[in-house]
Amino acid sequence: MGKTMSEGEEKIEGESTFASLGLSPKVMDAVKKIGYENPTPIQMQTIPLLLAGKNLLGTAQTGTGKTAAFTLPLLSRLNFGDKNPAMLVLTPTRELAIQVSEAIQKYSSLMKDFHVVPVYGGQDMGVQLRALKRKANVVVATPGRLIDHLERRTIDLSGIQALVLDEADEMLDMGFQEDVEYILEATPEDAQRALFSATMPTAVQKIVSTYLGEYETIRIAGKTATVEKIRQRYLSVRQEHKMEALTRVLEGEEFEGMLIFVRTKQATAEIAERLEARGFNAVPLSGDLAQSLRERTLNRLKDGKIDIVVATDVAARGLDVERITHVLNYDIPYDTESYVHRIGRTGRAGRDGNAILFVTPRETRLLAMIEKETRQKIEKMSLPTGEQISDKRVAKFKEDIIKTVQEQKGLDNFKNLVENIALEQAIDIADIAAALAFMTQEEQPLFPKMEPLDTESKKGSRDREAREPRESRGERERPRRGDRDRGDRGDRGSDRRRDGSFSDIEPPESGMERYYLGVGRMDNVSPRDIVGAIANEADLDSKYIGHIKLFEKFSTVDLPEAMPEDVLQILRKMTIKNRPSKIRLMTDEPPPSKKSFDGEGRKKSYESEGRKSSYFDKKEEFGSKRARKPFRGDEQPQKKTRRFGRH
Repeated sequence: MGKTMSEGEEKIEGESTFASLGLSPKVMDAVKKIGYENPTPIQMQTIPLLLAGKNLLGTAQTGTGKTAAFTLPLLSRLNFGDKNPAMLVLTPTRELAIQVSEAIQKYSSLMKDFHVVPVYGGQDMGVQLRALKRKANVVVATPGRLIDHLERRTIDLSGIQALVLDEADEMLDMGFQEDVEYILEATPEDAQRALFSATMPTAVQKIVSTYLGEYETIRIAGKTATVEKIRQRYLSVRQEHKMEALTRVLEGEEFEGMLIFVRTKQATAEIAERLEARGFNAVPLSGDLAQSLRERTLNRLKDGKIDIVVATDVAARGLDVERITHVLNYDIPYDTESYVHRIGRTGRAGRDGNAILFVTPRETRLLAMIEKETRQKIEKMSLPTGEQISDKRVAKFKEDIIKTVQEQKGLDNFKNLVENIALEQAIDIADIAAALAFMTQEEQPLFPKMEPLDTESKKGSRDREAREPRESRGERERPRRGDRDRGDRGDRGSDRRRDGSFSDIEPPESGMERYYLGVGRMDNVSPRDIVGAIANEADLDSKYIGHIKLFEKFSTVDLPEAMPEDVLQILRKMTIKNRPSKIRLMTDEPPPSKKSFDGEGRKKSYESEGRKSSYFDKKEEFGSKRARKPFRGDEQPQKKTRRFGRH
């Protein structure tokens, strides 16, 4: 066990500035260049320990500054002269890998011939191979892609002096425990190690006790209190009316800059395009954007060249633009921490801010959870009425006319044209002006007839009662170490009766719904594959993916009740191990096969129909090639049985 210190316990002598922490001159110069002055609590506690070469266990939420906390001291103390990587950072997602690598590159900007290489799935392997050949001082990787490189022998871990596991609980929750252990066994046993995790579940505790050796522990309390100067409101609206509601809110609210949050990368582009079509100046901002394009978008927002940005949580991390007066949650976040981070993008520099939350009838439990955990009541708002929007449009129309009359020269020809029409046709000039106004406003009527939007559930269905947040989630099924090498995958699917039906299976937890997936054990699919596919495609935090059950020809997965239709559309197009997901809400009956009926006209179930052997039946067990002992360089070391790290 290590020594523990909580936030505020350790006192560092001297001023609480980066200059007092003992960083190397080049790293310190980079910190000054960026403009950092005062370290955050986690940086104050972490930097001295890592500079001293100690192993570390840090409990901290995202947004506390932990990337700088582990990067600055390791850049200061490690020797990066060798051709092989000296520092390895493991992250659960490609978005975080990109974010961390960009931060490290920024902190090492004054170090000569220094290279940071991000390694993650979804990127062309050739791009990564070329970057690795040029030299990689630091590798920031997701576990799966790193193992691919280890098996190709394109990354050598024999020179690793420090290893960091960032967001370890998220990594293990996504099913990467075996991969993380494999990587830890492949790194030198005397390498310095740091593990950061927001929570400390059993899986993380196992990694700590087995691989961290002697270590120090720090804890930084999470902050969920929202900013007092932010006015928080919510709007009840059905999913199919969200776009119309958004348009009315944008017209009814007086805002300077607005940040609209959605759940998926696909939604950022779709909503921005639809807003553009309705006359709003909006652009998307997602994790797929190159850093240069992201910076250009933010600069345009700062300069007032655009007013609306549609973004995901990942893309908006670290975004600080004083001009943002409103944050609108088009999709409600699944956790309070995300909500607090989102609305914190407004009300900057002591200014007042506004936060608006769209809540569908089935999402009222999430609203109750946010109010309970933030201990703040969110006031209900109403959509602007047609009359209110009409007043605003008319006022703007008058303003544009007056401005044109006062500033525009060369109106004489138009004035003469109107007078000629009045004389020739014996029409009053006021009637001509009214006709021109009518023609001008056709795309955006000055006197719109707007019906009230229905905020209740669809006819014939009942809205579920608002529920308190779940206290815990059932343990998700994970492949055990060694399962990859065996054809027998245990007794999963044992709920099947001899007659082909299913015995009673434990129902989903409160707040969850069960979905069917058209892939199963015969397709060599593991729970990890399912979690990874859903988390990546829907940009859904894996901790909100519930219990997974594997059967021979299909699987089930529990997902939050309030899954929006646009997210489900993405999941329906999703593939798992190159097979279509066929995801749908689970019913009591197994899904029908392609041969819908037997000779007597009875519908045959998918389970009861035999399936011919295919390429998937003969395919090598998933991951069996990774069952080899890990290696460093050209050696194949024996599996270690003792703790690693400095003692």
